[in-house]
Amino acid sequence: MKKLLLLCFLYCNIALAQNKSIEQYNEVWSSQSQNSGQSMPCGGGDIGLNVWVEKGELLFYIARSGTFDENNAMLKPGRVRIKLSPNPFDGNDFKQELKLQNGSVLINGKNGDLKAEIKLWVDVYRPVIHLNISSNKAIKTEAIFENWRYRDREVKGLEKNEGSWKFAPRNDVKTLKDNIAFKGNAIQFCHHNLDSTIFDVTVKQQGMDGVKDQMYNPLKNLTFGGLMQGKNLKAAGNTKGQYLNTDFEGWKLESIKPATNQDIEIYLNTQQTTSVNEWQQSLEKVVKEAESNNKTAWQKTADWWKQYWDRSFVYINTAKPDNDTTAWQTGKNYQLFRYMLGCNAYGQAPTKFNGGLFTYDPVFVNPQYAFTPDFRNWGGGLMTAQNQRLVYFPMLKSGDIDMMKPEFDFYLRSLKNAELRSKVYWGHNGACFTEQVENFGLPNSAEYTWKRPADFDKGLEYNAWLEYTWDTVFEFCLMMLETERYKGDDIHQYIPFIESCLTFFDEHYQYLSRKRSAKALDGKGHLVLYPGSSAETFKMAYNSNSTIAALQTITKRMLALPDSYINKEERIKLESLLKRIPPISFGEVDGHKTLTPAKSWERVNNEENTQFYPVFPWGIFGLGKPGLDIALNTWKLDTLVAKFRSGIGWKQDNIFAARLGLTGEAAKLTTFKLKNSGRRFPAFWGPGFDWTPDHNWGGSGMIGLQEMLMQVDDKKILLFPAWPKDWDVHFKLHAPYNTTVEATLKDGKVVELKVLPEERKKDVVVMLRQ
Repeated sequence: MKKLLLLCFLYCNIALAQNKSIEQYNEVWSSQSQNSGQSMPCGGGDIGLNVWVEKGELLFYIARSGTFDENNAMLKPGRVRIKLSPNPFDGNDFKQELKLQNGSVLINGKNGDLKAEIKLWVDVYRPVIHLNISSNKAIKTEAIFENWRYRDREVKGLEKNEGSWKFAPRNDVKTLKDNIAFKGNAIQFCHHNLDSTIFDVTVKQQGMDGVKDQMYNPLKNLTFGGLMQGKNLKAAGNTKGQYLNTDFEGWKLESIKPATNQDIEIYLNTQQTTSVNEWQQSLEKVVKEAESNNKTAWQKTADWWKQYWDRSFVYINTAKPDNDTTAWQTGKNYQLFRYMLGCNAYGQAPTKFNGGLFTYDPVFVNPQYAFTPDFRNWGGGLMTAQNQRLVYFPMLKSGDIDMMKPEFDFYLRSLKNAELRSKVYWGHNGACFTEQVENFGLPNSAEYTWKRPADFDKGLEYNAWLEYTWDTVFEFCLMMLETERYKGDDIHQYIPFIESCLTFFDEHYQYLSRKRSAKALDGKGHLVLYPGSSAETFKMAYNSNSTIAALQTITKRMLALPDSYINKEERIKLESLLKRIPPISFGEVDGHKTLTPAKSWERVNNEENTQFYPVFPWGIFGLGKPGLDIALNTWKLDTLVAKFRSGIGWKQDNIFAARLGLTGEAAKLTTFKLKNSGRRFPAFWGPGFDWTPDHNWGGSGMIGLQEMLMQVDDKKILLFPAWPKDWDVHFKLHAPYNTTVEATLKDGKVVELKVLPEERKKDVVVMLRQ
């Protein structure tokens, strides 16, 4: 019996210690918010909520992955307002807490002897939002669904940036009204796209009408919305009002009788349907399925979040007495941002770099943007590849490979359209993916530009930043390949995609060379990668190193795959391509060899240090690899590198520093990225170069912290390669070949190291640096 009690005691203490690990980062507020700009994220599955209590009323915005309208703006289904009477939130006793351990937000209020708690959570496995209201006395509940799209709304000027029209010369853009109505004692709401959308306009603008019937169109008849209801609630008429800059109408449900417990459910449905009736029938199935699983939904959602936090973590300086230290804050915000990423684990569309699921009234990002809550800068269904990659790269080491599927699916769905571009414009094979690419695989119409020279190549964007910026797609090819190396995933479905991306560069640059001369290759038998681009910065580049490093790495990684992926004919083709890829170019500063963006370039258009792309993401240079001194020379001596170095937004200098073993600089830049945002919610960074919350700001911070802790090179695992010795840390991260590494560093010494499988421990090298 004593042994049993002892085991129980030990088990309980271990469980409490594990729970405390993530609980210490719960965000807790003891006062109400002033506006939506002081909201807190909550979500799961593919749904995000911005939650706040203002003037005694609970409000939250609803966002869901893939809710793109005719203009390709990402619309919020609506806002919900909860009023309780008597009101427990009219007193001075208030608490709002993000419970990371189970993904919920708890709101507690006390007014006199009245106490109440609201639990708000999202089912991870079904598109359902749950509100559970409990009180020590019977109270009345009003639940109001509010929507600003109760009428058509004109979209003018800068507001067009929320969709794909952006700065196009068109002045008749409208966000069309939703269908909203009471359905018995429930509220049903949806937005149903018309047959004709920005897709049709873009196809015509870019001369693709001849193959339109072959093209993937995600916007036609897309329908999204849902149903709000609750037992003991009845329809109670409409309301009108204005929140900040935006007028709205409300549809109100109220208690049939006061109660001590009130549950409210909001069921969502998104699909392409020819009619609203068809969508409604599908929604009814969502409701029925959710109701049949209602008893187990909360526990299963809580269990999902538990395994999410168990599979990886980074806890820094948790035993230090002052929890406001820079390093502790860095660890906390790493976890908070990972929570936000986890809210779109299973979305139809990728997590957007420019706000994800958690944008709010734009006036709190920029006072000039007095627009509706649907606004976000840089578009809704428009994806910017260089930004998106930073959202998804950290998921490899955090073990969240299952969450990478929405981004991969985005590219797979668009593959046919990208291949048709090559066929229509140039008559060759391969997929041409541009940098700012719509969710249907074509360039954005505004960035493609409406006023173009008549003889300008129709396959090109007439755009100083984006011309020839085609190589970013390879970073997603790398991620696809890495899922096989990290987790052993079957990646057969991605092989044709990767091959098509390689084929484009091979065939297109031979095509361009033949237009200029009688030869397809240079005198050494290499591709002539001109005109090219090194990101958006070094333009009209000749043999851009970002492109060369990508082509070399992806081709070699394809050749390294087992024979089950690549047949003999494909292998011969890849080996032939590898011989045609030119070598990386180098420069010289003060007699020292350096990395350079390209062999030559005509202008500098932006401010990104692409000299280090062969370091990250391509891993050709770095710790323990030949040429580390060349990369270090570049960091120290290149004046543009020093000029552009920063931690703002999508800047990756913290990652480069970590990969080069520059501990002090990596720590300085990464803590800058992951420090408190200055907004009420610490991980709502931005706008940086983009929007708030800036997800590529958070993603690049995550990558940098991971690279400071652990770097991998095939089977080699380097621990603490750029980690300050005075930062205590307990972390668990993932490495290739189904490997997890859990380690504890205390007072500059490794006091725990657990590697699974154990045989991989031989591949670990501890590299603590000053």
